[in-house]
Amino acid sequence: MIYEHEIPEGSRLYFGKSAALKRKIETLASDQLVGAGFEEIITPFFSYHQHHQISEKELLRFSNHENHLVSLRADSTLDVVRIVTRRLGRSTSQKRWFYVQPVFAYPSFEFYQIGGELIGEDDLSTSVALLGGLLDKLSCGPYLQISNIAIPRAISTMFDIPLDVLKSGHLEALLQHEEPWLSALATLQDPKDIDAVIALVPSVLREPLEQMKQLVHVCGRHPVVLAPLYYAKMQYYDQLFFRFVHHNKTLGSGGCYQFESQISSGFGVHTDAIIETLMR
Repeated sequence: MIYEHEIPEGSRLYFGKSAALKRKIETLASDQLVGAGFEEIITPFFSYHQHHQISEKELLRFSNHENHLVSLRADSTLDVVRIVTRRLGRSTSQKRWFYVQPVFAYPSFEFYQIGGELIGEDDLSTSVALLGGLLDKLSCGPYLQISNIAIPRAISTMFDIPLDVLKSGHLEALLQHEEPWLSALATLQDPKDIDAVIALVPSVLREPLEQMKQLVHVCGRHPVVLAPLYYAKMQYYDQLFFRFVHHNKTLGSGGCYQFESQISSGFGVHTDAIIETLMR
């Protein structure tokens, strides 16, 4: 029996203080992004294309009146970049866009997000500064984790290890190869140790590590932890990647990605996680 006051598991309810926090976060982020040259975009709840990039197991799908497959929006980045470049491209030259909207996942999960896309901009320091500045205004006190998705992908190819092993964080299959540089890479956390690791690793891994090093230099005052073997469970981030973390909860993340041979960057604010943190 489902009582009248019940809501589906995985859905969100904000009221009183939590609703006020949600509005505050969204207002602060919107003002900050407009000031940084972004314009707002609100994409449709429904999409024809998300099943091409996202696992169908994660999508809430149905057929429309013409029997075309439609899904509820499970990711905003994919739709924002596609709509801006393919539908709005001739009517606007704007390249910085932000959105404040929920996404949905099977079977009944909803997540509130604020995100920014910098189309054609590959300097990830802008996204780090914007997201870090917002979290500072909210007094969240996170640390910054920097990774590079190119590193686990290269290692997966070198040692014929499935990426799922690296996604799960189980490194036993990797460390059994007993390569000294692998152990150094797996234990690298402190930015001051990165030069010693760069000197040890194969040449294919040096450029991705150098990119991480350069990002550290422009990160400002947040404590930084390096995680070169971290593999983000995102389908489009394939280079530099970062997360702001507080008490093992990701408050926001971002990275570089490629769309139609053009490298872009972006970030997402995990509104629900921030509200839970501030309520505590």
